[in-house]
Amino acid sequence: MFQYLLALNQIKRSILKFPTSGEEFTELVVDLNELPDGIAVDPARQNIYWTNMGVPTLVDTNAPPTERNLDFSGQTGSIERAAIDGSARTYLLTPGSFVTGKQLSAAWSLGRLYWSDREGAAIRSVLLDGSDLRDEVLVALDDEGRHVARNQCVGIAVDEQNGLLYWTQKGPSKGGDGRIFRTSLKIPAGHTPENRDIEVLWSGLPEPIDIELDLEAGVIYWTDRGAAPLGNTLNKAQIPASGQAGGEVTVLASGFAEAIGLAVDKEAGIAYVSDMSGEIRAVNLDGSGERTFAKVDGNLTGIVGV
Repeated sequence: MFQYLLALNQIKRSILKFPTSGEEFTELVVDLNELPDGIAVDPARQNIYWTNMGVPTLVDTNAPPTERNLDFSGQTGSIERAAIDGSARTYLLTPGSFVTGKQLSAAWSLGRLYWSDREGAAIRSVLLDGSDLRDEVLVALDDEGRHVARNQCVGIAVDEQNGLLYWTQKGPSKGGDGRIFRTSLKIPAGHTPENRDIEVLWSGLPEPIDIELDLEAGVIYWTDRGAAPLGNTLNKAQIPASGQAGGEVTVLASGFAEAIGLAVDKEAGIAYVSDMSGEIRAVNLDGSGERTFAKVDGNLTGIVGV
């Protein structure tokens, strides 16, 4: 079971540590000035990794810097690393290595990180030493295509056991055009990142964001920040067999204030969901109940359990 959660707070520019025992949270890493979004922990090497969305520009310089008024299409994304205690912070990939870093996952046995690059309309990966940065999936190849919201990748999960990669493309805000995809972890011979073996598992979703897999139970979980009643929810569904479309979706919890991060504690039977109001909610995986685990100032994006 998780001993604690790590959560990214963009407004407060920090990584927060929340003991699951209920003790007061602490700041683990501060001065995160590039809008952190996705986070992963390597249990063997005792390292934390996180993606940064980068430094946006204002669409309208006379308007406040709300989410809708921020342009992330400039190539300013990066990945940072720190020890599990918050020390030894360094860049794994320096700013400008890609466009916009979103959810982060990993194939630890391969020594690779995988993440969604939203405004880059891509899935990318890199070795844990920062070398061999490569494209795994390219949804769009030019600026016009990368600016189309339905092409932009957000959530990601790696199935090391079966050699598969899952990701979300959320579509326009509150647009009901979200999708969840799957492909092989290794690009097949004769295929390329822009032309490869991709399955569409679910389509027409409100606005799917972060995802996580429970391979033992054969279940995929995801957060959704779309319009109610099916949006701003935590969802689950059975992982479909190869070549099959996804089936019935069950809503486990609703009423979030822009649900983003997800960490599933399979042993405890709890999913932790973070949202843009600064709340982390603990939701029973069997649908029997939920509670507010924590509420902080600022907003919370990616979370991970340790």
